[in-house]
Amino acid sequence: MSNLPPVLSGLSLPVIAAPLFIISCPRLVIEQCKAGVIGSMPALNARPAAQLDEWLAEITEALAAHDRAHPERPAAPFAVNQIVHKSNARLEEDMALCVKYRVPVIITSLGARTDINDAAHSYGGVVMHDIINDRFARKAIEKGADGLIAVAAGAGGHAGTKSPFALVQELREWFDGPIALSGAIAHGRAVLAAQAMGADFAYIGSPFIATVEARAAEAYKQCIVDSTSDDIVYSNLFTGVHGNYLAPSIRNAGMDPDQLPESDPSKMDFGGDKSKAWKDIWGCGQGIGAVKAVLPAAALVQRLAAEYAQARAELDAKQSAASAA
Repeated sequence: MSNLPPVLSGLSLPVIAAPLFIISCPRLVIEQCKAGVIGSMPALNARPAAQLDEWLAEITEALAAHDRAHPERPAAPFAVNQIVHKSNARLEEDMALCVKYRVPVIITSLGARTDINDAAHSYGGVVMHDIINDRFARKAIEKGADGLIAVAAGAGGHAGTKSPFALVQELREWFDGPIALSGAIAHGRAVLAAQAMGADFAYIGSPFIATVEARAAEAYKQCIVDSTSDDIVYSNLFTGVHGNYLAPSIRNAGMDPDQLPESDPSKMDFGGDKSKAWKDIWGCGQGIGAVKAVLPAAALVQRLAAEYAQARAELDAKQSAASAA
């Protein structure tokens, strides 16, 4: 594992909660951070754009109040996801607000830009860039990103196809900075496994959809509870970028999840008319078999922490037994 910048150190659990399109909101982010993991949201979730100013004020004030009341247990930092793609007409405006509020962590997706990284670095912010292969990772670091989010097979929403074993191994051959691993992580054992592979953090999204604070339809939350990896479909139809989605939501939209057409990647759309047309198609990762109930975000973090501690204890016991043999 790498030497981490101070802002990424001291979490109660080595977890970054992934930014969930439409679903993440200040209420969820605040509860994630108070529970000791990095909470995050996409800037584009704030609509109209002026709402982002209000949301960032709400989050920073709530976390500051928590820290004053609980100096022995300060909140984890929060992150804002910026879509660095030509379809995002708000990028510069939204990034200026992140600079105004000194957002501790910026998560960049679908493109890497030096000026965005420089803006975060101007106040001491850390940039984590999500990638699906080694080539994109090298470009991101060359343009000034501080860390990488390895989006492996099985991740919810936009996801790659590489095994996490292969992807993290290739990154660690040349990169000693922060790495978060994304892909079917929904249990504390998987958090520990991510670290064993060489990542510093688990990057967890889908389980947080099934939380009380998430801004998702109750039917969506319950579908996650009721589904397993067999219910996940990989398609680029809905945004132009391949991602994982819940098959029941595709059927409810009148389509056959086993017979979806391919989309034109040149017509990617994030937050525009096309994505509105698919607002009831639910993104989700393959790890949801571990999600058994809709919980408050704090309770989910507590469950993950307990599972993580148990997995570490079991591993230590096995190693001790092997040494004694």
